[in-house]
Amino acid sequence: MAEQLSVPTMAEMLATGEQPEVLFWVGCAGSFDDRAKKITKALVKILNKAQVKFAVLGTEESCTGDPAKRAGNEFVFQMQAMMNIEVLNAYEAKKIVTACPHCFNTLKNEYPELGGNYEVIHHTEFLKSLLDSGRLTIQGGQFKGKRITFHDPCYLGRANNIYEAPRELMEKLDVALVEMKRSKANGLCCGAGGAQMFKDAEPGNKEVNILRTEDALETQPDIIAAACPFCNTMMTDGVKNKEKEASVKVMDIAELIANAEDL
Repeated sequence: MAEQLSVPTMAEMLATGEQPEVLFWVGCAGSFDDRAKKITKALVKILNKAQVKFAVLGTEESCTGDPAKRAGNEFVFQMQAMMNIEVLNAYEAKKIVTACPHCFNTLKNEYPELGGNYEVIHHTEFLKSLLDSGRLTIQGGQFKGKRITFHDPCYLGRANNIYEAPRELMEKLDVALVEMKRSKANGLCCGAGGAQMFKDAEPGNKEVNILRTEDALETQPDIIAAACPFCNTMMTDGVKNKEKEASVKVMDIAELIANAEDL
């Protein structure tokens, strides 16, 4: 039997006269991709544990339009964005948290010019704020001393200059954080950004995700940590390509925290 998680929708919450502290924007990957759903569940468990009053849009949430925009279809992007902005503004959404850097970047940087002005926070930053304010406490747990390398998502790192929050969360778990040669501002893309996730690879002698996975495996990690559902998919596929290292896990930071706390 599937476990039941408490996740109210904005409509349900407003019907009782309440306004959530944050709107959790789940995103297409977090809603439909079986692997990314586990990240969504991990984050919900953490939010519940920290007693954060949150809600989701449920069926009223639509794609932010990021893939359409990156693929060059500005018209479809604007149509999707305008529909979302109408819903968000109707609910008077102020603060949005999302586990997807693509949703994060689009909502934060591209919605304002279309009339959508919100405080948008990536889940690693939000979890760090919960930690800093004492609403969330984490100990090393099962990851204490494990060698973990962190892959910087392009839309979190280079596009929005967020490098420290994910690393500070991992340090709280007492892991042995090992950096790849190409990290932070010099990090290499996993190969999924810019709508590349949905098309065939360009001609070349090696897939980008294989190259990036090799960067990660050079650090001899127990776990490759990610903070983006697309990066998670690409790095997981990369690890599967390397039979010798198939035991290396790829996990989102929310999963590391939820598992460390046995949530």
